[in-house]
Amino acid sequence: MNVRRSAAALAASAVLCVGAAPAALADTAPPASPSAPPVIPSGLFGKSDPTYDGVWRQSFALLAQHTVGLKPSREAQVWLAGQQCDNGGFASFRPNAALACDANTMYDTNATAAAVQAMKALGGHDATVKSSVDWLKSVQNEDGGWSYVPGSPSDANSTAVVISALSAAGQKPAEVKSKAGKSAYEGLLSFQLGCAAEPAADRGSFAYQPADGKLLANADATAAAALAGLGKGAAVVPTAENTPAAPLVCPAANAADPAAAAQGAAGYLAEALKKDGHLMAVTPGADQPTPDTGNTADAVIALAAAGHKESAAGALEWLKANSAEWAKGSPAALGTLVLAAHATGTDPKSFGGTDLVAALNATGPAPQGADTEATKVNGEKDKPSSGQNVWWIVGAGAAAGIGIGILLSGRRKKNQS
Repeated sequence: MNVRRSAAALAASAVLCVGAAPAALADTAPPASPSAPPVIPSGLFGKSDPTYDGVWRQSFALLAQHTVGLKPSREAQVWLAGQQCDNGGFASFRPNAALACDANTMYDTNATAAAVQAMKALGGHDATVKSSVDWLKSVQNEDGGWSYVPGSPSDANSTAVVISALSAAGQKPAEVKSKAGKSAYEGLLSFQLGCAAEPAADRGSFAYQPADGKLLANADATAAAALAGLGKGAAVVPTAENTPAAPLVCPAANAADPAAAAQGAAGYLAEALKKDGHLMAVTPGADQPTPDTGNTADAVIALAAAGHKESAAGALEWLKANSAEWAKGSPAALGTLVLAAHATGTDPKSFGGTDLVAALNATGPAPQGADTEATKVNGEKDKPSSGQNVWWIVGAGAAAGIGIGILLSGRRKKNQS
């Protein structure tokens, strides 16, 4: 649910060399291309290159507007629906939606899941949502989880965001099973550090993927997994429930209970936020951790969803004081902050001196006032479907250079301090 990078390169795993799909995104610039950057469509939020995050940022902008009671532009909704391929999947961005998706289309489970959440919330897109849900089910891995690029090993972030989308669409993730009979929740819970994990402080957290066979605590994966385990999506309805988050209960009474796993994840996040009021991460090229604004916002949403607004209070105040520059001009960042404010019962129009809603609206088509727009939205695609130029970095060397890869759905894979 975090903000996607504006530029990223696809790193191939060693398996890619023998024809498998790529495993992860790397935090490096894409390979040089003689072609000009994509033209920003008039219906799209944001002015930065949308190649890697167009559908993601559009989905979060629309979802945030809807959450605060606005009716998003018809043009913006048509653009999002038009990005869908005929099989129901979405790529990160398709510059020409008049071209059919083909074998070169790089499908994106995270973008598809984000679009499902947005379109389900907006209403009137039932056919589009159903088609996307069916596609997501069709690319479920045998272990019950999902990867960013279908055909790659499952990761906690992608599995979590897909489960959140399934829940938002009215599906029961426990009943969504792979061909091998593994449920979506079985896939997700395989990434949790349980009662045997050391150090004990990491218990309850989730790893992005195993690293050399070991699960390493990752706050971003943990926040996404907490929402998924609770059967919730990014748009969390604020409640009066407010109890302190607690560590994972050990020994676990039911290690297969997604809700209990989510509460354990919330306990880990609450403890991680205590020191500075925010999460930390080591960014590519740096040797020291720095504050991680995006994952801090994710953690606030997850804690609020789990009924622990008190545990999120310090981080919420930190975001009010420190997120303005990070979110400036970014629809996904502003949308995430709006959702964090909403989840905690905070006014997004007065967030540390910033009107997040006005700032978000300024990045794209204005929301509807009087219903005078002529474009009709009926939940079907405005154009049939399209293709896109796919960029690849091929070779085991690239994969080895980044370990098991970078989180997908816009999250960098990182260990939190």
